[in-house]
Amino acid sequence: MAVKKYKPITPGSRHHVGNTFSEITASKPEKSLTVGLRKKGGRNSSGKMTIRNVGGGHKRRYRIIDFKRNKDGIAGEILTVEYDPNRSSYIALVQYADGEKRYIIAPDKITVGDSIMSGETALPLVGHSMFLNKIPLGTSIHAIEMTPGKGAALARSAGTYGVVMSREGKYVVVKLPSGEVRKVLGVCKATIGTTSNPDHGLEVMGKAGRNRWKGRRPRVRGVAMNPVDHPMGGGEGRASGGHPRSRTGIMAKGQKTRNNKKYSTKLIISKRKSK
Repeated sequence: MAVKKYKPITPGSRHHVGNTFSEITASKPEKSLTVGLRKKGGRNSSGKMTIRNVGGGHKRRYRIIDFKRNKDGIAGEILTVEYDPNRSSYIALVQYADGEKRYIIAPDKITVGDSIMSGETALPLVGHSMFLNKIPLGTSIHAIEMTPGKGAALARSAGTYGVVMSREGKYVVVKLPSGEVRKVLGVCKATIGTTSNPDHGLEVMGKAGRNRWKGRRPRVRGVAMNPVDHPMGGGEGRASGGHPRSRTGIMAKGQKTRNNKKYSTKLIISKRKSK
């Protein structure tokens, strides 16, 4: 994958750096694996706005992704590599030997015609899904399960991966993209390789409208509000008093928010590196 710089023929294209989509091989999704996706505008079931700065955007259809990779022992062939508007990484359409088609998170460097496998018979090759206790140490992995059979939860976005560090009894020690080192049950599955679209972070929108197409509405800084609207609002002139915090009062820039009584805290060996 690569990015391209656009010629400044309009103000919006002057700073625009976009994706070349050179790895994409199909323009339309597999219809049987898509469902309609309704806009919620950041509202919950009672109509209350629970997520700010969300709304609008282009109409989308949701692609049903196989995060569980539970077609064990059946070979699959990559038919297409496609763009998914619902995630930053690409997706790949797989057709298994029994005729069933499924979408998976596309690993980097995977191409049409490649063969993949999951389960006990899988090999440590790109795109194969294996149990963590069978993966060689030092291997880069993505789409990592946290609970056996529940499906991939970690390292699913563009260009991310974890590394298998060591084994401790029934657990496998994995270093995650955030820098956190934690234990994961060895019977959980992960996919070999890194996720596709690694240059996603190099893209530059170029204009506000392009973010609106993605469903992102304008965000107002807290210091620009009145005291009634935000803990950091008010003051004379450009004063920005108070400690950085969210609208609901949660401290920013360093305050620990994790619940230490959480059951999985004991599985964390090293916390993620703070900036």
